[in-house]
Amino acid sequence: MGFYTDCIHAGQAPDDKTGAVITPIFQTSTYKQDGIGKHRGYEYARTANPTREALERNVAALERGKHGLAYSSGMAATDTILRLFGPGDEIVVTANVYGGTYRLFEMVLKRYGLVFRFIDTADLDEVERALTPKTKLIYLESPTNPMLRVTDIAKVAEMAHAIGARVCVDNTFMSPFLQTPLAMGADIVVHSTTKFLNGHSDMVGGIVVLNDDATAQRLRFLQNAVGAVPGPMDCFLALRGTKTLAVRMRQHEENARVLAKFLAENKGVSRVNYPGLPDHPHHALAKRQARGFGAVISFDVGSLERADQVLRSVKVFTLAESLGGVESLISHPASMTHGSVPESDRTKLGVTPGLVRISVGIEDIEDLEADLDRALR
Repeated sequence: MGFYTDCIHAGQAPDDKTGAVITPIFQTSTYKQDGIGKHRGYEYARTANPTREALERNVAALERGKHGLAYSSGMAATDTILRLFGPGDEIVVTANVYGGTYRLFEMVLKRYGLVFRFIDTADLDEVERALTPKTKLIYLESPTNPMLRVTDIAKVAEMAHAIGARVCVDNTFMSPFLQTPLAMGADIVVHSTTKFLNGHSDMVGGIVVLNDDATAQRLRFLQNAVGAVPGPMDCFLALRGTKTLAVRMRQHEENARVLAKFLAENKGVSRVNYPGLPDHPHHALAKRQARGFGAVISFDVGSLERADQVLRSVKVFTLAESLGGVESLISHPASMTHGSVPESDRTKLGVTPGLVRISVGIEDIEDLEADLDRALR
């Protein structure tokens, strides 16, 4: 089926018993069993829930994958992926990764013996130098948060597979509407369903999609054993969101392209990071490996004081954490999403005190442009 059709129908047929077109919210913690060892496919809601399964099937279809596993947050999904590895295993990570991912890797998982190497994965020579016989996983963000650097997923996958390592791609920024990493050779895709997949800023969740049966079986075991699963209401809300993913993403990106051009021409902005701009260093790669450039933009206004002025002056944009909702959000990465990253590392990455990040919503573009113009003036 086509992508728009899959958004609406994949993994979610009308309910057999009632004919309900929308997947019901199975708000239960347990299920009646017919006898010892005899049940109807469901025993306990941590192990399985019909609403959750519908979401898992739906997003797996959108990512053109075989298996989907939903979690209580994007970080819970990432944490479970890392439980596939053990002490001494080396994980190569995109340096400009989301601050929460950095915190999980460096401040939580590192103490259990995993070795993390943070590098610029957009530089293939640097990737090659970082790989060793102990490398088990390359964890990519592309585009990165918040500098919007782009990695050649297909080439990194080739390099990883040549040494027996796997590749995981955080595809949250792009959504499967714009980018499908599994089709480029990635082994695992992870999302924060909180963001574009849900699209309405009213739930928190995560999901993993992959094709390998054995790895999926292990992740399913971990999903149940660790128990970081989403509730049925959150799954219902995410499913509600994916139905409009395609139409939303078209408008998100259309607005983002206009605002990126506006910001690039604004004298109050020293730098704009958006792969859709022709002068972006990875513009050609982004154009080749994705079907668009996304709806997240970062730009530098020169100082913390100036950034604070802009953040306080907007009226349509909302100063808030997160991204991917229908409403436009604005944030300050150095103190918000990347506050847990050491200042020296933030400076190297370009996450300066004057950097502002926007998640472009689907409001009227004239209102969004006027709002930023007023704030910058």
